[in-house]
Amino acid sequence: MYFDDLKIGMTVEISPAVIEKEKMMTFARDYDNIPLHTDEKYAKTTPFGKLIAPGVMSFMSVWAKYLEVDFFGDELIAGKSTKIEWLKPVFADDVLSGRATITKLVKRNPKNGLVEITIEAYNQNGDMVLTDVTEAIVKCKDGEK
Repeated sequence: MYFDDLKIGMTVEISPAVIEKEKMMTFARDYDNIPLHTDEKYAKTTPFGKLIAPGVMSFMSVWAKYLEVDFFGDELIAGKSTKIEWLKPVFADDVLSGRATITKLVKRNPKNGLVEITIEAYNQNGDMVLTDVTEAIVKCKDGEK
């Protein structure tokens, strides 16, 4: 979808993403190898009481589902930034779902505009576990001429 066709407040629902324990452990060992994510005995001594998923893995699980219903398709030029805020822990076997909403539009030039998308992700209990604000650069119709 072109920048010109987007409107603030447009929303898409994000399908559920299951945080599988094996994938969680593999991701943690590869990218966030701290005891809170990899050592069950240690995790029991923390305020969480058990292993928690790495935050980036939780976000990427939701992001992958968002991409299935991506607003932009072939009109996406590139990502510009992202800011993730983790609000509650995510555990193995949690099911995360949510919504993505266009929250800001700034036309940069005749060829493209900046689109801000805000993602809110919830666990199976309805608790918001993370938010993300991503900026993307998207083609304008005029830029195709």
